Order: sequence, then structure tokens, then C-alpha cells
Amino acid sequence: MQNPPSKLQQVNVLFVCLGNICRSPAAEGILKKMVADNHLEESIIVDSAGTSGWHEGELPDDRMRMHGQRRGYNFSSLARKFERSDFDRFDYIVVMDDDNYRNVRKLARTEEDVAKIHRMIDYSKKYSHHQKVPDPYYGGSSGFELVMDLLEDACENLLEEIKSCLM
Repeated sequence: MQNPPSKLQQVNVLFVCLGNICRSPAAEGILKKMVADNHLEESIIVDSAGTSGWHEGELPDDRMRMHGQRRGYNFSSLARKFERSDFDRFDYIVVMDDDNYRNVRKLARTEEDVAKIHRMIDYSKKYSHHQKVPDPYYGGSSGFELVMDLLEDACENLLEEIKSCLM
């Protein structure tokens, strides 16, 4: 895990996966609920994006939304493509796998930009044996449940780190 940003009044978090229809909007929805449960909506802003623009403007995958709904989450953000300007708007850019990391890193302009990129799995404590948050798109129900488990664990730990950065 890289060093968190220094003390901030507001922390902006962007989750990134490939198409922005499964993993990153799920992470966004999970962290948003945790932020709301902690009454931190004014201090922590959460969004998601994809490294591809294949699904721009679409809702998350129906299966991901169903699995999230079963756990009390609302996954309703519209897919968008990651842009270089996201480095200016976000303090944490959290990617789901190494391909996402490489694609986002290619757009980084400075070492400061690179320092904002984090791997989601690095925040996992219960599932530290995993090397990435796998893409459930071509799998079955168990793949979506695994992703939900990984994201809940990692978001919980990410939130604790972010809370330590807030003034």
C-alpha cells in the first residue's frame, strides 16, 4: 500500500475497472453506503470509471446490481471512461487489477499522479491471498459474490485509511 495523502478537508475517491459496469461501480456503491453510514458524505466523494469507453452512459451490469441489491447496496451510476483530468479531481484512484493499473498509469503526467493510483486488493485483509479483484462479467453467480466479498473487505479498510486523512 502506498502512503495516503496528507490531512485533507475532503477526500475524492475514484474506482476504476475495465468497462465500469461491474467491479468499479460496485466498489463505488459499497463505499458510498459506508460513507453514508459514517455520516461522512460532506467529506468523502466517491465515483467510478472504466479504462475503456465501451459502456459509456450505461447502468452497471444487471447481475452486479442484483447481487448488490441483495446486500443492501444501490449500484446506479452511469459508466464513463477514465480521463487524464481525473488525476486533478481525485486523491485516490483505486484500480481492480494490474491491467487497469497499467492503463491508468500510462495517462499519468507526473509522479504525483502515479502516487494516487492504488490497487484495490492492497486494502483487503480477509482476502489478501488474491492478486486482484477478478472481473465477474463472464462468470457465474459465485464470481459476483466473490467480488462483493472482496470489495466489502477492501472498502472497509480503505475507508479507515481515508478517515485518518481527514482533518
